[in-house]
Amino acid sequence: MSLDSDNTVGASPEILEHIIRCNEGSAGSYGADDITKRVDALFSEFFEREVFAFPVATGTAANSLAISCYTPPFGAVYCHGAAHIMVDECNGPEMFTGGAKLVPVTSEGTKLTLESLEAAHARGWSTSFHHAQPSMVSITQATEGGTVYALAEIEAIGGFAKSNGLALHLDGARFCNAMVSLDCSAADMSWRAGVDVVTFGATKNGALAAEAVVFFDKEKAQEFIFRRKRSGHQFSKQRFLSAQLEAMMTDDVWRRNAAHANATARRLSDALEACEGISMAYPVEANEIFVRIPDAAAAKMRASGIDLKSWPEFGPDCYRMVTSWCTGEELIDPVIRAAQAATAGQDGI
Repeated sequence: MSLDSDNTVGASPEILEHIIRCNEGSAGSYGADDITKRVDALFSEFFEREVFAFPVATGTAANSLAISCYTPPFGAVYCHGAAHIMVDECNGPEMFTGGAKLVPVTSEGTKLTLESLEAAHARGWSTSFHHAQPSMVSITQATEGGTVYALAEIEAIGGFAKSNGLALHLDGARFCNAMVSLDCSAADMSWRAGVDVVTFGATKNGALAAEAVVFFDKEKAQEFIFRRKRSGHQFSKQRFLSAQLEAMMTDDVWRRNAAHANATARRLSDALEACEGISMAYPVEANEIFVRIPDAAAAKMRASGIDLKSWPEFGPDCYRMVTSWCTGEELIDPVIRAAQAATAGQDGI
């Protein structure tokens, strides 16, 4: 049994079926196809204003290229110390910006706060040519701890960014899960709150390999065209990336998938937290669970066949579980039974 990641599961049937349909006949190359053209319209409707959406294949490319449009080689990007761009993208943002500096901001939990940003910015780097120049703030929604920024929190960070001449990037690898959690609109969680560019994640929500970089500024979108090509993410058969996004954005597939993942995570976390000695490292607000399990109980769960993924970043007794668009009872029920048996002192399930 494994709940390692929402990257480990397959693609939604709607995605696969649409790719097969789009495989028929021929279409314009390098994005000159009708499907790619429709993606802009779909995302504009989704965000309630004209946007410029660019399909790419990976989240690392999406984040790094988005950041590069706003950050010069001598720039600095404020982000949480646990942010994906900081610890999991192999210096991709630094490479695509030509050398910009990621500046980890210390704050409690896995969210940036207005106070932590103000403290970091108070160092006064922007007043001296000896230092990297603050250019951008990047937040992750949902966060690396599975929590979700409230709209007021994003608005506060957006206001800070604007008042200090900084752009605001939202890494939305689990954008849809966060939207479902907040029961809000994409507009409210992005441009209305001061976000300049969004990395919209689809892969974790049921796509094969597709993300979108969404701009609200046409000038920056024009620059992105060249950066994407130069990076190798301008696909010749672009329609197959675009088809995944089109299917995701049609008939609320994005919502159904994210809602299922979130609800399953909530059911699992509630059951685990009811077990003696087990607690959550962070509130479960999307589809990631960071759970603290005593060593003896963890050993019993593993002995019963449960594959627990250690997450030492959050403590030696912390484990991560991630539900997906297709996680079913047949996967989580054995985990719950094993946890109940392990914490009740039983030998098996």
